[in-house]
Amino acid sequence: MAGPCLFKDTMQLAAFNHNNFPLGHAAMAVNEGLPLYVVHRLEQRFDLSSMTVGILGMAFKAGSDDTRSSLSYKLKRILAFKAHKVVCTDPYVTVDSGLLPLEEVLTRSDLLVVGAPHPEYRGLVTDKPAADIWDVLGEGVQV
Repeated sequence: MAGPCLFKDTMQLAAFNHNNFPLGHAAMAVNEGLPLYVVHRLEQRFDLSSMTVGILGMAFKAGSDDTRSSLSYKLKRILAFKAHKVVCTDPYVTVDSGLLPLEEVLTRSDLLVVGAPHPEYRGLVTDKPAADIWDVLGEGVQV
């Protein structure tokens, strides 16, 4: 998932070509559609309405506290409508008072989604099903 530079750089490149940059606009659409795609895939496998979903990582990229353009927050908003409850954690983000400690999210969740591939999650062992588009948990890419 891309961060704030995808939008900024795409708009800059498009401006130099009379606002014609279909590849950049397509990349933005794919990027922004990823949270909906992930939730759609999860709905095919799980009854989200009865589950607490934990999102691991709310920053827009690994090892960062920057939440600008973070698709994890978009994912959280979508899951708020689909899941019974959504709980989130991030070891770097300090501007969101709603974030919980990792252990609490792991305990309370029925299903996990890796939102940002922070190094702290690498090799995390859990018996919970997980959507991991980054292969941070070492089980291969799973959605």
